[in-house]
Parts: sequence; C-alpha cells; structure tokens
Amino acid sequence: MKIFRHILSALMAVLIVVMAAGTVVEKFHGSEYALSHVYGAWWFIALWGVAAIGMTILLFVKKTWEEPVRCLMYLSTLLISLGALLTMLTGQHGEITLHPGEANNVFLIESNGDTCERALPFSLTLDRFEVVRYPGSRSPMDFVSHLRINDEGHSTAATISMNNILKHKSYRFYQSDYDEEGNSVLAVAHDPWGIGVTYAGYILLLVSLVAMFIVPNGRFRQLLKKTSAKAAVILVLLTAGCCMPVLSANAPRTLPKESADKLGQLYVQYKGRVCPLQTLAKDFTTKLYGKAGYHSLSSEQVFSGWLFYFDDWKNEPMFKIKGSYAREVLGIDGKYARLTDFCNLYGDNKLDEAVTGLSMGDPKRKSCRTANEKYNLAQMLLGGELLKMFPHTDSLGEVTWYSQNDVLPLDVSDGEYLFIRKQLSLCKEYVVAGDFKSLDEVLDKTKIYQEKYSQGLTQPKAQYRAERIYNRLTTGRWLAFANILLGLVFFAISLLCIGKGRKPHKLLRWFAFVWMALLGAFLALLFILRWVAGGHVPMAGSFDSMNLLALSICIITLILSRRHEMALPAGLLMTGFVLLVQMMGGSNPPVAYLMPVLASPLLSLHVTVIMMAYALLFFIMLNGITAVFVRFSKSSSPDYTGRLRDISMLLLYPAVALLTIGIFIGAVWANVSWGNYWSWDPKEVWALITLLVYLIPLHSAFFTEENRPMRFHLYAIFAFLSVLMTYFGVNFLLGGMHSYA
Repeated sequence: MKIFRHILSALMAVLIVVMAAGTVVEKFHGSEYALSHVYGAWWFIALWGVAAIGMTILLFVKKTWEEPVRCLMYLSTLLISLGALLTMLTGQHGEITLHPGEANNVFLIESNGDTCERALPFSLTLDRFEVVRYPGSRSPMDFVSHLRINDEGHSTAATISMNNILKHKSYRFYQSDYDEEGNSVLAVAHDPWGIGVTYAGYILLLVSLVAMFIVPNGRFRQLLKKTSAKAAVILVLLTAGCCMPVLSANAPRTLPKESADKLGQLYVQYKGRVCPLQTLAKDFTTKLYGKAGYHSLSSEQVFSGWLFYFDDWKNEPMFKIKGSYAREVLGIDGKYARLTDFCNLYGDNKLDEAVTGLSMGDPKRKSCRTANEKYNLAQMLLGGELLKMFPHTDSLGEVTWYSQNDVLPLDVSDGEYLFIRKQLSLCKEYVVAGDFKSLDEVLDKTKIYQEKYSQGLTQPKAQYRAERIYNRLTTGRWLAFANILLGLVFFAISLLCIGKGRKPHKLLRWFAFVWMALLGAFLALLFILRWVAGGHVPMAGSFDSMNLLALSICIITLILSRRHEMALPAGLLMTGFVLLVQMMGGSNPPVAYLMPVLASPLLSLHVTVIMMAYALLFFIMLNGITAVFVRFSKSSSPDYTGRLRDISMLLLYPAVALLTIGIFIGAVWANVSWGNYWSWDPKEVWALITLLVYLIPLHSAFFTEENRPMRFHLYAIFAFLSVLMTYFGVNFLLGGMHSYA
C-alpha cells in the first residue's frame, strides 16, 4: 500500500511538471499547438486516466467509505475527470454566422486543423444586431443579437447578449463577434453529457468541502482545538528605498489651486467615457512623471500648466524614461527628460529615427516606443485632441463630444460653434492677464454648457463625486513602505519577546491593530469609490485584484490577531508587499468601463474567493519562513515550530477550499461567457497546479508526523512559488486570455 501511494504521488508530480511544461510550449508555439501536442495528446489523457484508476483503487483498498468526507472528495474528483473525458469525446464547439433576414442551420467546427460543417436540428434567423453603448459614450456596454428560432414550423423570438446565452435542444449559443455590416457571429457549444457530469462533480466537491469543516472528529476540528492558544505567522525581509525627487529651484508657472480645481471639475470624454477632467489630468501626470503629482503641484495644476504655460513646461524634466537605450538616444544623464530633448535641431523626433532597423521584439524598440507615448501625449494636449469637452446632440438624439479643433457637424448652431471654437482661447486670455476670477466664471459657465448640451448623459452625481474623491486619494508608495517598516520593527520586537517567553507590550499590539483597522477601512473605501464611480465591481485588473488581496489580508489579520501574536506583524509586512507591487504595476489607474464580458457577478465572486485563498497561502508561507528562522536562531522553545505547523495546517484547509471554489466559479463563468468551462489557458493550468501542490500536504502522511514539522514549513515556502507563478508569472511571462494588461 505504501509503495502504491508513492507511485500515485509520483504520477501527480509528473502531471504537474507536464502541465507546467505545457504552458511554456504554448508561450513559444501557440495555444493550438499546445492543445494538440500536450493537453489533447493521447499520452496526457492516459496519464489522467491512470491517476483516476489509481484513485479508484485507493478508494476501495483503504475502505474510504468509512470516512464519508474523504470518500466524497474522491468521488467528486472522479466525476470531474469523467465529465472532462465526456466533453472531449462527445462535445462540439464551433461558430455560426448569421446574416440579417437569412435562416442558417450550419455551424463550423475546427477538427485536427480542418474546418468541418455540422447541421443544427433547427435554424436561426437574425432580425437585428445592435451595439449598446454606455450613456454619453462610444464605448460598448453590450452586444445584442435579436433573432428567431425556427424549429418544426414554429418560430420563437430570442435575444443573445454578453453573459446572456441561448439554450435550445442541448445546444448553447454565445455572442462571440460581429461586423460592421450587421452580421452576428455566435459561438456554438453542444455538450449533452460532459457539463452535467462535471457540474455534479463540482457540487459533490463543494458538499465535501463544507463537511470537512463541520465533522466533529475531523482533522480540521482537531487542529482548531489544538491551536486555540498561541502563535501564528511571519517573516520576510525587504531592503527597499526610494529616491526623493529634487525640487526644482524655479517651479514652472501654473494656475492657482482653486482655478485648477475648477478646471478639473469640468466633464471630458476620455477613454470612451465621460468623466471629470480631473481623471484625465491625473492620468496625464502619472503617465509622464510616474506619480499623480509633481513636486508640490496637484495633477490638475500640472495639466493646466501644460495647457496654459506650455513654454515653461516644455523645459521641465518630468518625462520619466525607462531603458538606457532610450535615455542615450535622448541624450539625458538621469531618468527624466524634457519635451525639448525629444527633437533634434531639425525638429524631428529622435526616437522615430532610433527604432529604424530594430526588430519588433527588440527591447530597445519597446523602450523607445514607451518613451514616445509620453511625448505624443503632450503633443495631443498641445493640439487640443485630448480635450473632447464640448457635447453636441444630433437630430437622432445621439450625443458626440468634440474638441476645440475637431471638424464640427453642419447642424451645430452659431452659438455652439462660437463657444466651442473660442472657449479655450478666452480662458488663455484671462490666464495671460492674470484675471483668474474671470477665468473661474468661464469655467463655471462651461460646466453649465456641458450639462445642458449633453442631454443629461454626463455622469450621475453620485458617480461624479465618488470619482473625484477617489482621484484625491492617491497615496504613492509611502503607504507600502510604511507598512513594511512597521512590520519589520514589530517582527523584531515580537521575535525578541518569543525568545524571552512573553508577549509584546499591549500598547504596541494596540497600535498595530488600530493601524491595520484604519488601513483596511481605507482600502475598503477605495474599493467602494471605484465601484460607485465605475458602475461595476472593481476586480478585473491587476491594480484592483491587488487592492482586494491587501484588503483580504487586513481582514484575516484582524481576525487572527486576538489568538495569535505573530498575525499583526505578518499582516503588516504582507499588506506592505502587496501595496508595493500594486503601486509598481500602476499607481491608482483611472476608472474605466469594463469590457462587456467582464461585467458579470460571477467574475467578481471568482476574484474575491481567489484573492482570499492567496492571502491565506501568503500567511502560510510567511509562517514557514518564521519557523525556519526560529529553528536556526534557536530563539524559542523546540516545540514552537510544531505549533506554527499546526496553525499553518489550520489555515491550509480554508485556503484549499477557497481556491477550489474559486476555480469552480471561474469555470462556470467561462462556460456562461464562452461556452467552454476549461480551455487549458496558462492561468487555468497554473491555478490547477497550485491546487494540486497544496492538496499534497493535506493527504500525505509525510507532512503529518509530529516530529517533522520542518518538512511542512519548507514545503510551504517553496509551494508558494506556484502562487507567484499563477498570478505574476502568467501575467508577465506567459500571457494568455487571463493576463492583465
């Protein structure tokens, strides 16, 4: 039996290695190649089949039915595997193109590199296709196909949109694409057996996960009783520093703060949505300088400075240039360039000349392109292209926003025409004269004009106010560094106290608890403001997911802090690291509309559950590092590492449960959105690898021996690499449909 279990463990290890290798193969050869040569290959399917057979044998040999919870887990895993096999053998996935007024019952599928036709037992006729846009914007909110189902002489009306599928006779249709001629492309899925069996397996798995926490004599309840007194998690050392920018001796001119704020209160169409001009100003400053402010100036002041005092600002070193090659081309010594550094004596852009002859994948070309985007952004503001702040309603009632220099439609009235053409020029006259009171009056009248001619299609007041408040809450990296510093100090004090057999001072614990509570409240406020301002739950990007992860860590820290003295220093460090990564990825990006497919409550639930799981696994990893440090420094009693192992095992159960539930919800969301609950995307593969990696210590006696807790701690440290790969490695190295931009 022992040898059999070792063989099964080795087989799971082989599967993990093969799946990881498959993601690398996909990176270099494409998804179709990886599907046909790895994930769809007979030997890969055989590996899973052997694993399923081995699990079945183990189920009977160990008489698992005497342990209902474990038996349910085995059965659910077998059902999920069987469902996947049935989907592969009997499922069909293809596309059908519908032309307005024409019935069609043929869809196309890809099979072994060839395109084959399959007939539906009914036909579909497209009546009309429409793109539903966000109010006052050209950004699509939804894609909708209005059609009729023609079946046995009966015609039934139906509607398909993003996240709203059509089901008929075991066929499912999803809105996939469209063209400018009004044709609609639908994805077709026909999987009469696989989905039902797979979902049954997932439901059985959820039942077993719930039972795992409530069975009186189960391992989780035993650990809960055993760890009711002491110890928890921590350690990770970070040496970080940031260089403070040198203040300019002669600051460039700009508007007074009050006038700049009034400018920021105007509406502008930016990135396909109508928002406060403050959002554009913040994004403009962040893209150029890397921060939302410049020295002591707000983003609105920076923006107004470029708009009204261009000659001053073109010589200001505020273009942050990454890459030594781009800096060399521009002829700068530091990391900041002036606008005048971008052009040679003939007025030509130096970067355009520098990329000539460089291949598309050359890192030098990428650094030049990134620097050039900053230059072009400043030129767009100078040319007036950025400021689409003048709404006009045409005869059909459609609102379009124009900039001062745009070609205006013929139905624009004389009054509108003069206001659009002369408003900014009048503002500049008052700025030159220093008459900021008159400037403020013009800005107030401009906002009244916008609200009148936009036909009420500006932001609702609640969204407008929420977005303006959110824009002001830019913290930069100081909050992340403060958390890391506090965590390191608190950790050092806690470690000294553990060595002396006592707890840290109550005042120190109270300060850390209050700090974490305030930080959690601040992160929750950011979350709510982005939710209200954007009109959707903010979970679709890397910034939002890291904010949710930091918030999750705060909540878990506050819950654990009353029973485990190391939870607070661990939480401080972890939130600091997460916030630092968040800021490095993009400091407070502006609120934006979601792609239609992302506007699903299942996505929000999926991300929330996964982030909670990652937070718990983060705690377990830091717990392992703490145990290693304590073991080799001999700063505590010998059984302390055992207590830390028990706490980590206690956290591992809900972590694995949440990770499993998150994968399940993600599969359902994918099935609802694309008609396929599993596509072997790199993110999906690495999520499965992470789940398997963390299932091993829950089912292996190798980690549960009382005299070998260090085995578990070392495993927990290295196992966290799979989490890092799932989130960061896939996003920045492997790509795929799940990678964050």
